[in-house]
Amino acid sequence: MKKKFQIITIFLLVLGVIFTLTSCKPVSNITIQAENLLDGVTSQKVAGKAADQIFIDAQLDLALKLFKASVNESVEEKENVLISPLSILLALSMTANGADGQTKTEMEALLGGGITIEDLNEYLYAYVNSLPSSDQYKLKIANSIWYREMNGLYVKPTFLQTTVNYYNAELYKSPFNDTTLKDINKWVNKNTDGMIEKILDSISPDAMLYLINALVFNSKWEEKYTSNQISDDEFTNILNIRQAVEMMNSRELKYLSCPTAQGFIKPYKDNKYSFAALLPNMDVDIYDFINSLTTESLSNILNNVEDAMVYAAIPKFSYDYSITMNKMLTDMGMPTAFNPLSANFKNMAELVGNNLHIGTVLHKTFIEVDEEGTKAAAVTGIGVETTSIDPLCHYVKLDRPFVYMILDNETNLPIFIGALTQIQE
Repeated sequence: MKKKFQIITIFLLVLGVIFTLTSCKPVSNITIQAENLLDGVTSQKVAGKAADQIFIDAQLDLALKLFKASVNESVEEKENVLISPLSILLALSMTANGADGQTKTEMEALLGGGITIEDLNEYLYAYVNSLPSSDQYKLKIANSIWYREMNGLYVKPTFLQTTVNYYNAELYKSPFNDTTLKDINKWVNKNTDGMIEKILDSISPDAMLYLINALVFNSKWEEKYTSNQISDDEFTNILNIRQAVEMMNSRELKYLSCPTAQGFIKPYKDNKYSFAALLPNMDVDIYDFINSLTTESLSNILNNVEDAMVYAAIPKFSYDYSITMNKMLTDMGMPTAFNPLSANFKNMAELVGNNLHIGTVLHKTFIEVDEEGTKAAAVTGIGVETTSIDPLCHYVKLDRPFVYMILDNETNLPIFIGALTQIQE
């Protein structure tokens, strides 16, 4: 790991949801050459709907389902996992505005627990605009829609207007050639503050649309670590191998606990966001612990914080992660969106003789942790293609596999959630 004098947690998240068209025949100052259609689309004022318990419970449930499914996909490789539920939610919710029929019903059930996409738009508009951001704790969210400039492809104006109104999406019409590839990757690079250089390696000749979300989180710790709080130590990984680490030690004031794990909350500047960690008991397997979590139990852990002194130790760590999410999302309840024959995205676009369906969902992340704060970026892209301690205190040393989150303190919803199973060098 490259040594730095600040704690830098970089989450690089790439989620590609690729729509395919079913057909019997193939159908710093960064300058983007694609035609930006926002000149012809004016954002209309919307009311928004403040986050209530219905929305919070639904989103915590979705976050946990996505996390558990991602972890279960990685059990065989025993690799680290990291996802951004918020980035995934925003990209898929934009997409759901183009769905109809059974496809829409399934996406609404998964994304909002039955909340209609119309209401989910209102919730997300208010929620995203309520997330605090300043020089000390930055949270930046950007969305864009790119569609192919070609005869016969008709992208619905109502769909585009909705994404502008609720998601502040930038709209681009482009020939989907090498220039478009460069433009999309430039947009990603710019909107992740350079932490993610690109989302696409190539554009399929069948690609019709891409829907992309970019999310950047950058915050310093409320109290940064000093050199005498950092020590050489060991981390026992999922393979029971001891790995050398630099451990960051501190005293925290919020203790988390449940029968099978304990943990702590460490605040970022101005206490708007927090880092939360849960360390399973010595006799509890990390995967068993994750699979035992329910929406109710995780909510209870996060909402029943004990005000107590915690001697906490966090290892410096860095890793990247990727997963194809097709099977996961199908198993979670939205199979129709992936079905070439029955998927229904007629509210998004039409191409005579073809049917839009999701072909691939790709999710990539990267994280690096150091002393001074946390820096994070996420990109979600949706592509459309043809088919000895004081006994009164607690001691939590993250020296074996653990679960961690970056929380929005107002709602206790995880913006990022991951599991560290081994230190990557």
